[in-house]
Amino acid sequence: MNDRTLLVTGATGVLGREILRRAHETGCPVRALTRRTTPPDLPGATGTDWRTGDLVTNVGLDAALIGVDTVIHCASDPRRPKDDLPAFRHLLDAARRAGVRHVVNISIVGIDQVPLKYYRVKLEVERLLAESGLGWTNLRATQFPQLLESMLTTLARLPVLPMLAGTPCQPVHPAEVADRLVTLALGQPAGHAPDFGGPEIHPSTELAASWLRATHPRRRRVLPVHLPGRLGTALRQGHLTTPAHPDGTTTWSDYLATRRA
Repeated sequence: MNDRTLLVTGATGVLGREILRRAHETGCPVRALTRRTTPPDLPGATGTDWRTGDLVTNVGLDAALIGVDTVIHCASDPRRPKDDLPAFRHLLDAARRAGVRHVVNISIVGIDQVPLKYYRVKLEVERLLAESGLGWTNLRATQFPQLLESMLTTLARLPVLPMLAGTPCQPVHPAEVADRLVTLALGQPAGHAPDFGGPEIHPSTELAASWLRATHPRRRRVLPVHLPGRLGTALRQGHLTTPAHPDGTTTWSDYLATRRA
């Protein structure tokens, strides 16, 4: 039994739910921050100590962090990236006041190379963490298959499915990232941890074609699209992948087979 109290932000998201499951398996006390007044009922999260608070408005954080040893920070909103920085500053301030020993942050492979606004925000979050004075660990992971599927579902409304040409992608299952995050959280602060990627790298057009075959009974066509500019160049150069760290084991084909089942 591990007696370190672990608090998870973003606990109702795709990754956060997996972290709650994995954390409970370790036997450590698990706490989660939610903006809801009624705690959510999530599979595998029985026994979670839900605390109400809001990172953006800085409400309820001090009470939520009382007695917490380690925080795993997963809360983020790509739709409103401007909120991520004040939210993280509020979390760090409250963590310092509470005497938190270790803050673990999930980030994204390639944020220092791919010129996207959201990635610039994530990079600034990494900088704030490193300069916080707290014990810290930062893990960059590649894209989750659920994120890719969400994008493909939107694009599939068109007569053909447009997909970036010459762009490699390395999907990684969130359960495996969650396992790594919990392992890091229960260890000593490690600074920048090695990247974590899926087991295989595929051209994004191939991922799209295989998804179409698995999900659409009628034959559909993938239309390769050349994205110009710095963004397109960075994506084609593979900055969203980490070839040296194919640490996951669940493949894209595994994910599609599970989805069909």
